[in-house]
Amino acid sequence: MLPTSAAVTDDARARRRERATRLRGLYAVTPELADTADLVARVTAALAGGATAIQYRNKHATSSERYAQAAALARAVAARSALLIINDDAKLAADVDADGVHLGEDDWSIDRARDCVGPARLVGVSCYNDFDRAKDAAAAGADYVAFGSFFPSAVKPEARRAEVSLLLRARELNVPVIAIGGITASNAGALVRAGADAVAVITAVFGSSNPAEIEYAARALSTAMTGGSAADAPTQHGAR
Repeated sequence: MLPTSAAVTDDARARRRERATRLRGLYAVTPELADTADLVARVTAALAGGATAIQYRNKHATSSERYAQAAALARAVAARSALLIINDDAKLAADVDADGVHLGEDDWSIDRARDCVGPARLVGVSCYNDFDRAKDAAAAGADYVAFGSFFPSAVKPEARRAEVSLLLRARELNVPVIAIGGITASNAGALVRAGADAVAVITAVFGSSNPAEIEYAARALSTAMTGGSAADAPTQHGAR
């Protein structure tokens, strides 16, 4: 007997819930690179260092370039059993079979994105410093919410600043909470203790082009979030 459409939908929702439970730890956001092989090498290093989710973000590439990069990343991330989230573009997320899409305030609505990516993929929403936006997003079906910037950000120096108290308050929404903005191995642990499930990081992971240094940086952040400090992470030569 073939499964009913309700059973298929229930299975898809269960897969989405399982994906959401994996939004913990280091959520690394990619640098914008034209060289796909270089991008994959850097992301692979971040995954080796403990990143559990990768967000692909490239505002300047063409549609065909973005597809090629996202498809290559989808293979690399799946090989590590991590999550791939596509920034802004729900159609691209569906086309490369990514785990979800991340929406900003000028992107598609949650409903429109859900219609595009289907019931099994995640839809995350940037909420900046606005708890009411996060509350509305969760009520509309967002699978996770992101707040920040919590610290000055080299990537977005004009970003709105968020209060750390938002992280604890957001626990009532019953969806994973992501912190973003100026996060390093020195301050990531404090955000997790304040209520963040994961921290989204660009510069502190991908500040170097050297894969060994990227892996070390990712490991230092992952260690800091699990109760250690940057000093507890192995050095690039394996010592402490």
